Amino acid sequence: MTTLPQAHAEETEQWLTRVEKVTGLLAEHRSRAEEDRATSPEVIDALREQGFHRMWVSRAFGGAGVSLRTGSAVLQAIARTDPSAAWQMGVQGAIGRISDYLSDQAACRIFCSSHGLVVGGINPTGQAVPVPGGYRLRGRWSFASGATHADWLVASAVVTGGCAQTSTNTPARRSTPAHAQAQVPAQAQVPGSAPTGSAPIRMLCVPRGAATFTDDWHALGLRGTGSGTFTVDNIVVPESQTVDGSLLRRPPTARKSRGYAIAYYDFAPFTTASTALGIAQDALRAFHQLALQTVPARATETLAGGHTVQATFARATALVRASRLMLEDAADQATERGENGGDELSGVIRLAAAAVGENCVQAVTMLHTAAGASALRSGGDLDRCFRDVHTAARHITLAATNFEMVGAHLFGDTLLMRR
Repeated sequence: MTTLPQAHAEETEQWLTRVEKVTGLLAEHRSRAEEDRATSPEVIDALREQGFHRMWVSRAFGGAGVSLRTGSAVLQAIARTDPSAAWQMGVQGAIGRISDYLSDQAACRIFCSSHGLVVGGINPTGQAVPVPGGYRLRGRWSFASGATHADWLVASAVVTGGCAQTSTNTPARRSTPAHAQAQVPAQAQVPGSAPTGSAPIRMLCVPRGAATFTDDWHALGLRGTGSGTFTVDNIVVPESQTVDGSLLRRPPTARKSRGYAIAYYDFAPFTTASTALGIAQDALRAFHQLALQTVPARATETLAGGHTVQATFARATALVRASRLMLEDAADQATERGENGGDELSGVIRLAAAAVGENCVQAVTMLHTAAGASALRSGGDLDRCFRDVHTAARHITLAATNFEMVGAHLFGDTLLMRR
């Protein structure tokens, strides 16, 4: 792990000060968000006012262009108070990377001229038919966190029928690497990794008004993310507002306005892992407080006085601290080698994210178990952390299947997204 440059340390401190300005509001509205299953407009407005929704967007497109380390620290800090809010800011950060693949004009139209969220669904559950000047889009996308607060939605779709168009909104790029052409079962496909002979994937940016929404987010955790479903039916999306999904496996072409020399799929894991880490950090705080105050039934001392509890708390602390160090190391490597790191760098990032997810779930589960009946109070902090971290870990970027994919790569195979 490299030493954090002074400039980055100052940047991180400045942005963490911004988090402090909204922490009280986040805490005040957290219960309401869980009940409503969506973050309140007041909280979203406060987060936008501090610039969190654009912190990982190029300055050329109205963003802050903060470092990976700074953005990760911000999401952790927000998640320690409201994981659902952090998750939505993370989703915005990940999908905001689309700005580096769009033309300058299209990116500015979507990000500079809009102050709302830009989120959506990257699972290609839609169909895009080429038509003159663009694509006719229809489809249904689930798990669209923050969509109710969005001005623009990004929808991933399989290109079907018509004549495939040649993209004019992005400069020419290197040929598709071998790992992006690997044969993978169709049911296991993810955006940008379609096997040879299958239909290509397209990411399409549509205005909120073009979509209809279904309130179907009833989850164990991260209840305030409003991760419902949106539907688009038979609209034409200009070609300039679309991105070839195969390009997202490698860094965007260098240009003056580019925010990050990091591939889209190498950037996204930092957002989910940072939120999971913030949840685990809050679980340590909640358990520490609970253990010092709770005397179990028929016991004579607090939980904190028990040797088993002490060892459990230490082990959980080690897991969380190790996760933070691993994530920081991956962020440093991505920053230094994002342009040319290739599959080796992708493997490092995916391994770090999966390890963070696994470590955080293990740490929170250990604490929840050690708390005994005291952790069963619905609405309690430890209960919330348990629900939220298990829900977050279901995301593909944190899933245990990444260990299998990276492990195969370490033995010399191509690095697949899923098999």
